[in-house]
Amino acid sequence: MRAALTILRRFAGIGLDRAGHLEKALSMVGGLIGLTGVILISEVHLGAAGSVGLVASMGASAVLLFAVPHGPLSQPWSVLGGHMASSIVGVACVVAIADLLVVALLVVAFAICVMYYLRCIQPPGGATALSAVVGGDAVHELGFQYVLTPVMLNATAILLIALVFNYPFRWRRYPAGFVKSVEEPEPAVMKAERPSENAHE
Repeated sequence: MRAALTILRRFAGIGLDRAGHLEKALSMVGGLIGLTGVILISEVHLGAAGSVGLVASMGASAVLLFAVPHGPLSQPWSVLGGHMASSIVGVACVVAIADLLVVALLVVAFAICVMYYLRCIQPPGGATALSAVVGGDAVHELGFQYVLTPVMLNATAILLIALVFNYPFRWRRYPAGFVKSVEEPEPAVMKAERPSENAHE
């Protein structure tokens, strides 16, 4: 029975999290600060009702940025490019297709495809694309302005908050490339001089 439970835990991925209490607390506080910035920006541009869907997608990005800041899906191009591409797809579909139900069915699939080709997969981007469809009149009236304000403004803000918040903690410094360049500089390699092919001529 115990062996079966062990196999089940491994299969389900239970117990793979080895984060300590400090790490968990930092992730929680960082997510709170990051999402507070997002809510303030979104309410200015969309109002409380219109910002609900977008706040949800940025909340998902906050989990990536503050809980797994070194993950491949948390890196700047994934966050910025993913939200930008998805929001463009969302608005374009709303403009091109009159039936919002059809748009809602297609928009996430299109966003996934575009993010793949742009190499900026961002799971919350699917929600950003969908928010352009189900966000209501406040979102629809913005048209492609929705891409810049509030989507890219929010994505940039939460990215900068992640950079500043994580910086004091060396093991959390964001983005991942910054940690590598600061903490793990590549040693200088001295190339051994090779004898010239003509040395014996």
